[in-house]
Amino acid sequence: MAVESGKLYLCATPIGNLGDMTFRAVETLRTVSLIAAEDTRHSRKLTSHYDIHVPLISYHEHNKRTKGPELLEKLKSGQSVALVSDAGMPGISDPGEDLVRLAIEAGIKVIPIPGANAALTALIASGLSTEGFVFIGFLPKLSTARRARLKILQNNPLTLLFYEAPHQLLKTLADIQAVLGDRPAVAGRELTKLYEEFQRGPISQLIEWFQINKPRGEFTLVVGGCKEQAAVAEDLPAAITDQQIVQEVTRAIAAGANKKDAVKTTASKLGLQKRRVYQLMLETD
Repeated sequence: MAVESGKLYLCATPIGNLGDMTFRAVETLRTVSLIAAEDTRHSRKLTSHYDIHVPLISYHEHNKRTKGPELLEKLKSGQSVALVSDAGMPGISDPGEDLVRLAIEAGIKVIPIPGANAALTALIASGLSTEGFVFIGFLPKLSTARRARLKILQNNPLTLLFYEAPHQLLKTLADIQAVLGDRPAVAGRELTKLYEEFQRGPISQLIEWFQINKPRGEFTLVVGGCKEQAAVAEDLPAAITDQQIVQEVTRAIAAGANKKDAVKTTASKLGLQKRRVYQLMLETD
């Protein structure tokens, strides 16, 4: 008789305040066979607080190649596994996405248990536009690579969301200012904790502040989009023709962008789905 596979639960955990935990997440962690944690020492504090007595197993960036298949076998054998990160939603800026992919490929049911998220928490309190936004997460640590990534975002009219460690913050702010300009921005730290703090102002002002006040804690940066690009997009006619789309992609390629970036930039600029622009370019090749 075939054994029914277990389920993979993606449980959001607090980003600071232990009260961020949802009733559903607590109940899920109490009933699964195993909890896969980014840092078992960190997660043990959470499970102790909520009187959860389920075995913890380590699953992180440095052991995912061995632990991923091991967890998959446990799921196939009928055990249910809850995946948690140190803070927030698993799979966001952590190796959770790899385990999710393995589970889906193996036909394992994946169930998200939503909850706190640092990027969205900072966004809604930023005072910047929430109409559209792009989550980037952590930028590359090397300045050359970081600036190259920012260059791709230069003309994006949407609000940009970044994560950054305290020791990298000033370097990242300097590169953002150099590539994107002195845009309005917000730096949020210690989100949902007792000493939660938001610094708001032009990027140059944030740099001055953190040169005087040493950065402490994990940061979420919210940066305003490109106003010039947004203005261009607002002036476009409501009905955008295929010819206009092709012309826009062609212009971007002529300016030095590769085809993939040209399609992405055009879709963002014209407010279209990337798939539509890509399909149209395939048809015109």
